[in-house]
Amino acid sequence: MSQQMGSGEFADLVHQMEQSEDDPRQCYALVKERISEFRHSGRDIPDELAKLEKQLMTECMLASQGR
Repeated sequence: MSQQMGSGEFADLVHQMEQSEDDPRQCYALVKERISEFRHSGRDIPDELAKLEKQLMTECMLASQGR
């Protein structure tokens, strides 16, 4: 069972993403970095983080296709 991110952790990630000037690639990199931190510490990846990763991956693919 995946754990939940603390509200402070999630708020910090969202704040960093807002600073990325709506660049989905930069947001995706931030999320991947956070996922990597969870893996390195041996913790499960929170559900909301996994969902966010999938959503951003889709946005990156759409942007690369000019949509």
